[in-house]
Amino acid sequence: MSITVTSPCPERTINDLGIKQWPIWTCKPSTFPWTYNEKETCLILEGDVTVSPEEGEPVRFSSGDLVVFSAGLSCTWEVHKEVRKHYHFGN
Repeated sequence: MSITVTSPCPERTINDLGIKQWPIWTCKPSTFPWTYNEKETCLILEGDVTVSPEEGEPVRFSSGDLVVFSAGLSCTWEVHKEVRKHYHFGN
């Protein structure tokens, strides 16, 4: 189980994946636990976040980053600055 970050996400990747057509999720500064039942891919539009897996090192990401969370990952989200992201679940 892992978190991968591409920083910054190339425009070509955004176009190839059709990311601008994905739904948008927002969250104000907060801390909460989360478990991924399936893979999530997201593009951070705004914000600053640290995600700490139950096993492994914390990962920090922000605007312009493409982040992929593997299925089965249990973690804690710490939203430092309000986040706004495009997201997609599944392959």
